[in-house]
Amino acid sequence: MLRPQLFYFIILISLFSCKEKKSIDPNIESIKKEALSLRDTADVNFEKQNLNTAFYQFNKSKELFEIVKDSPNISYVLIRMSDIQQINGDYYGSKETVTEAIPYAKTFKNHISSINNNLGIADKELSLYDDAIFYYKQSIKGSKNLEDARSPLSNIACVYMQQKKYNDAITLLEFLLRQKFIEKKSNASSKARIQDNLGYAYFKNGMHKKGFFLMSQGLQLKNEIKDNYSSIESYLHLADYYSKRDAQKSDENALAAYTIATKLNSVEERLEALQILISNDNTPNTNKYIQHYFTLNDSLIKVRNNFKNKSAKIKYDAKKEKDENEKLRLEKAENLLSLQRAKYTRIVFVIIFIFLVILIAILIRYYKNKNKAIEFKSSYDTETRIAKKIHDELANDVFQVIAFAESLPLPTENTKENLLQKLDDIYGRVREISKENNKVEIGIGFIKSIKEMLSAYNTSERNIITTNLESVNWETIDDIKKITIGRVLQELMVNMKKHSKADLVVIKFESDTKSIFINYTDNGIGCEKTAISKNGLRNMESHIETVKGTIEFDTEPNKGFKTKIVIPK
Repeated sequence: MLRPQLFYFIILISLFSCKEKKSIDPNIESIKKEALSLRDTADVNFEKQNLNTAFYQFNKSKELFEIVKDSPNISYVLIRMSDIQQINGDYYGSKETVTEAIPYAKTFKNHISSINNNLGIADKELSLYDDAIFYYKQSIKGSKNLEDARSPLSNIACVYMQQKKYNDAITLLEFLLRQKFIEKKSNASSKARIQDNLGYAYFKNGMHKKGFFLMSQGLQLKNEIKDNYSSIESYLHLADYYSKRDAQKSDENALAAYTIATKLNSVEERLEALQILISNDNTPNTNKYIQHYFTLNDSLIKVRNNFKNKSAKIKYDAKKEKDENEKLRLEKAENLLSLQRAKYTRIVFVIIFIFLVILIAILIRYYKNKNKAIEFKSSYDTETRIAKKIHDELANDVFQVIAFAESLPLPTENTKENLLQKLDDIYGRVREISKENNKVEIGIGFIKSIKEMLSAYNTSERNIITTNLESVNWETIDDIKKITIGRVLQELMVNMKKHSKADLVVIKFESDTKSIFINYTDNGIGCEKTAISKNGLRNMESHIETVKGTIEFDTEPNKGFKTKIVIPK
């Protein structure tokens, strides 16, 4: 059984040792909301060609998405940033940015397909044609179906044309043009580009008539759907077609491409158009075109370099800010950790202090009980010694006086008889005192000793009944508890003989794994409970308390006397 102090101590420790519940950061939702807002604003600026602003906003949203660990959106904004870098001719930067998206897009096939497509475009522009085809094919693998794969397939055909593999390009573009999905209204722009590229491939492969027809068809469809940006490429293709047939028509198509490219601020296409005009050398404006070409090319280089510097600075500043924030977070975490350590140190000190207080209280109680037991043992030894001395010395002396009185001649027989009677009474009382304080056998003769002590109070008018004494395993009970039981039973017998006037006494012994139970009952005159202390029964309580037991008295006048004793094993 746990002692009460130890039980409370365990509860106290369990309360202190409970883990703190992890609180959900209330700012997570607001951070995610801000990140989504920045992403959407960046998309709008991207469509409006506000590329520097869009790039900054995408990068800022990426940092916030990283805080909330939103992988799909991290990969999305990195792909969009890569698109902006490609538009500005920063192909190496584009590859670096889109590669950063790969770990976040592992479980999102569409994103993986876009990443590979961007890598393919970058390598194509860097004239790494085999690498470009590899990435386009990887993009196709990540597509859901053939319709979704039409863009990387078209891009592969464009690479083939760059490599002058016109037959391979024609085979691939004709395959795409035969697909049913290409006739969808939503795919009209794709159909127009495929027709134009297929016509240009035919033209470059020597099939001029068929090539011209398809290029014209593609341009017509682009104009019908008002795909102005895509029409620039058609005009450039036709300008190339006419360059060796009709210089004037070639110039007309080149100028048409230049005009639209200027409106859409597409510098690369303007430069291509100027190259054709300069190469044709069909008007007096050729020198003007040459001057304009160099000015525009220088401007393009400056713009691209400026963008590269800006994008690098945006990334650098973002990284620097992130590192500073990380440093601040680490410092904050260290401060919090120090506070937590101080808190737990205080808790540990409190626990140790409480533990020591409880331990000291337990030790004080233990030694107090131990001292009581020692005092009880000492008292028992003293009582036993006195009883022996009374029996061995005083009783013998009284007996000798009786013998002497019997042998002496006294004046009258009556006086002699009275003297002998008184001496006999004194002798009997001395023997009773000796018997009441006699030694309790604590060895293997304990049961026999108890039986003999109890049977001594059996008379012709009084019957003492003992039950189940042998059922208790007395060999496992320590000596102090045996002595206590013997003394308590002696006191019960003395009290019964002096006050109870009982003619029947029943003493029942029982035990379980933890305690010994002794139930005493007699049919004597009983007494008021308030008179128990006067009868000397309070001594029993002090004996029982010494061994941490309990004793209960149940008595009323003329209703007998009952006692229940419980002693722990």
